[in-house]
Amino acid sequence: MSEVRSPASAPAPSALIVDDEQDIRELLVLTLGRMGLRTDTAANLAAARAQLAAHHYDLCLTDMRLPDGSGIDLVAEISAQHPDTPTAMITAYGNVEAAVDALKAGAFDFVNKPVDIHVLRRLVSHALDLGQRRREAPATAAAAATGLARLRGDSAAMQTLRATVAKVARSQAPIAITGESGVGKELVARTIHAEGGRAKGPFVPVNCGAIPAELMESEFFGHRKGSFTGAHADKAGLFQAADGGTLFLDEIAELPLPMQVKLLRAIQEKSVRPVGAHAEVPVDVRILSATHKDLAALVANGSFRHDLYYRINVIELRVPPLRERREDLPQLAADVLGRLAGEQGRPVPRLGDDALAALLAYTFPGNVRELENILERALAMAEGDVVGAADLHLPVEPTHGRLPDPSLVGAAQAATGLGETAPPAGAPLPTYIEDLERQAIEKALQENRFNKTKTAAALGITFRALRYKLKKLGID
Repeated sequence: MSEVRSPASAPAPSALIVDDEQDIRELLVLTLGRMGLRTDTAANLAAARAQLAAHHYDLCLTDMRLPDGSGIDLVAEISAQHPDTPTAMITAYGNVEAAVDALKAGAFDFVNKPVDIHVLRRLVSHALDLGQRRREAPATAAAAATGLARLRGDSAAMQTLRATVAKVARSQAPIAITGESGVGKELVARTIHAEGGRAKGPFVPVNCGAIPAELMESEFFGHRKGSFTGAHADKAGLFQAADGGTLFLDEIAELPLPMQVKLLRAIQEKSVRPVGAHAEVPVDVRILSATHKDLAALVANGSFRHDLYYRINVIELRVPPLRERREDLPQLAADVLGRLAGEQGRPVPRLGDDALAALLAYTFPGNVRELENILERALAMAEGDVVGAADLHLPVEPTHGRLPDPSLVGAAQAATGLGETAPPAGAPLPTYIEDLERQAIEKALQENRFNKTKTAAALGITFRALRYKLKKLGID
C-alpha cells in the first residue's frame, strides 16, 4: 500500500487505486498526489475490498483485469455499497465493449491504457466536482426548483423519471433519451447536465436534423482557414465548444451514415480532427442524445450504425408522453398559465372546470409543447380571470371506430357503457378517470382474449403504454 498525504490541515480528497501493475499504481499515485489527493493502493479485489471497508474514498480507479476477478465486479459493489464514491475503469486501448460494460455497471467514467495524464486529470476533476456538488446540495425548495424539480409532475411515471435522472447524472455514461416529440427531452438533458459533475461546464444543444449534410463535419469538428471555399478563418466546432461540459445531440437519427462513422470515432477517441487540420484535438465532452424515432428499428434496416447505437445507448432514458401521466395535467397547466401571465404582466387566470375536463379528455399528440401552445392561445382569447373550454379551441379528434386512448373520458365511457359525463358528487376527478380507464382496459382485454398486443392496438396506444397502465391500475 502506498500513500501520499497532503500537508494541508483540511482533509484532502482521497482516492483508491486498484491495479495489479506496480508501474501503473506508482504513476497514478504520483499524478493524483500532485493534484492534492491522498491515495491508497490495492493490487487485487480482496485488498480493495478491505480498503473500502476501512476507509471512505472520494474516488476509485480500478483496472479491468485483476488477479482474483474483474474490475467490473468491484464497480458494481462500490455503486451499490458506496454510491457516493465515483469509480472509473482503466481499460485496454480501444476496448469499447469493456468500457460500455463498466458504465452500465455504474462506473463514473473510463480511461484507456496507456493512461493519458491530461485525460486522467480531467476525469479526477469532474469526479471531485460531483462530490462537492452533492455535499453542497440545495436544501431549500426554491433552490431545488432549479434542479430535478424542473421535471414537474407527481405521477408515478415522473417520479420514476426523476429518480433515474438523479442516478444517471452521477456518471459520465452516454445516455440516449427517447420519447415522442414535445415531451421535454431537452429539458431532461439539461437537468442531467445541471445535476452532474459537469454543471460548471457548457451545455451545447444541437439539432442534427437542422444542419446541411455538406456542413456537418465543419459544424461538429471545426475547420482551418482556407480548408474549403468560404473558410476565411479558423472555426471551433461543436465538440470544442462543449469541451469540459455536455454535448446534446437532438434528433440524432437524422445523421447521415458517413457522419455517423466520424461521430463514433470522435466519441471513442475523445478527440476530433478539424477540417483541413493535420492533427487531432483532444476534447472532453459527455454525449447525451435524443430522438423520437425507434433507433433499434433503424439499426435493423441499416439506416443507423449498430456500433454507434451501442456506444450512445449505454443508458436509455424514456420520457413518458403526456397521455401516460394525465394526473399531472392540472399542475402542468397551472404552471404554464402562471409563467405566461407573468411574461405578459397580467394576473394569473384560473382554469375552469370545463376547460380542465376538456384537457383531460384530449390525447395531446404534441405533448407538453402542445399544451403550452394551447394555453398561450387560450390566454389571449379568454376574457376575465377564468379560462373556459371554449377558449382552448382544441382540435376535434376522429376516433375511426376505436378507442384512441383509455384515458379519454368520453371514449372510455363509450367503451364501458357508462353514460355519465361528470364524476359523481364528491368523487375526485383523477379517481373517476382511473375507474373509467380500468373498465375500458378490462373490457378490451376480454374482447381480445387477454392478448396484450392486440389489446394495445384496439385501444390505440403502444404496448409499453398498456404495460405501464396495467401496473399503475393494478390489473393482473
